[in-house]
Amino acid sequence: MKKIKIGFLPLYIKLYDDCGFVVRPRTEPFYEKLAVALEGEGFDVVRSPFCSVKSEFEAAVAKFEAEGCDVIVTWHAAYSPSLECIEALTKTALPIVVLDTTETYDFSALQDPGEMNYCHGIHGVMDMTNMLRRAGKAYAIAAGHFPTDDVIERAAGYVRAAAGAASLRGTKVGTIGGSFDGMGDFLISDEELKDVFGVEAVYSDGRELERYRREVTDEEIEREIEFDAEHYDAIEEIDEECHRKTVRNCLAVRRWIKEKDLSAFTVNFREIRPEAGLEIMPFMECCKAMARGIGYAGEGDVLTASITGALMRGFGDATFVEIFCPDWKGDTLYLSHMGEYNPNLTEGRDEMKKISFIFGEADDPVVGYGCYKAGDAIFTNVFKDEDGKYTMLISPVTMEHNFDDNFVGSVRGWMRPPVNVGVFLERISRCGVTHHSSLIYDATVEELEFFAKVIGLRTVVVD
Repeated sequence: MKKIKIGFLPLYIKLYDDCGFVVRPRTEPFYEKLAVALEGEGFDVVRSPFCSVKSEFEAAVAKFEAEGCDVIVTWHAAYSPSLECIEALTKTALPIVVLDTTETYDFSALQDPGEMNYCHGIHGVMDMTNMLRRAGKAYAIAAGHFPTDDVIERAAGYVRAAAGAASLRGTKVGTIGGSFDGMGDFLISDEELKDVFGVEAVYSDGRELERYRREVTDEEIEREIEFDAEHYDAIEEIDEECHRKTVRNCLAVRRWIKEKDLSAFTVNFREIRPEAGLEIMPFMECCKAMARGIGYAGEGDVLTASITGALMRGFGDATFVEIFCPDWKGDTLYLSHMGEYNPNLTEGRDEMKKISFIFGEADDPVVGYGCYKAGDAIFTNVFKDEDGKYTMLISPVTMEHNFDDNFVGSVRGWMRPPVNVGVFLERISRCGVTHHSSLIYDATVEELEFFAKVIGLRTVVVD
């Protein structure tokens, strides 16, 4: 997955240069230290000269856009009048993350008053964010002292959120088999998907998938079977012909994803049949695609698939999930699905076995399974309100460690919500969530709120 690229914008004031006020010799090296720290978070950082007047801000933003930056990170080296920068910052489509930090750590009564010259950008931040808010421009702010606290790490979290959200518009989501008959909660028209989220729906063609299937070579099949042997434990003897057929169909889907330049896709298992281009439900490719950063959701849910893909491009690993069963006694919720999960998020060795496919006309497939790892995570769900607006529900959760369990051969994970299970289920259903959701490890509520804001979604937090 490509690195997120930051345009790092330092704000300054022309008055100081005009008056011979000497601040740059200390603030410019500090700007470089901040840039290096952001690079340490795994970002490409595009630098800019200090900007003071409109023309300089316009030139810097144009440079960031031309170099393919995903996000602008601002830093005030001194007070900078907001009307100089605000037009450039509000006209650009790039989201804004405000890094509010100063070099001096101790500004107590015993500090040298001269240090004020290097540490007074805060009121420039307040001036600028006021104007950004008035203009309705999405921004986040991380304030704190570098390097004594985690301000760079918090800014980096907002950068990832912004980059993922901004990546959604202009992507394509593929759908094999359309939507599951009778499921209404996640349905969205192609027009609304395009207008609201900027995502184009691409429908599979049976003859095309059949051609991709025929083009898969024996060598490709053998390599994939070797990959499976390295990464999965067979929990029962695998029928060789069934495995080969599974791999052939999965690789056909992989080729379709590549040829159509899809960022996400969905499969309706009820519609898998030879005339639709596939002989087998490609469960294993749904999982492997998520591991490669391709969004996915089941049953024809193009919206959750697209959102999951955007989360992956920002935060790294995420996965499509469904709440299956409540564990009233243990106060957890059992997450599962028929055979779709992100193997990057499991603990221990994943498993595989052949299953009897009784849900349609497709042949029996080999399917992979795993148990979600323990850790802090965010549970998210995008749903449509009664007034036709879309909202993202955000909830901080804990995935429990259940490595030794009786569910080997199933997709599984036990999620502890922030409140009692019964209360949680009541609250999310009062909101009107769908039954398809996404799960992201090692993210924060604030980061997901910014992710939603950049897309233009309302938010509701259950904590």
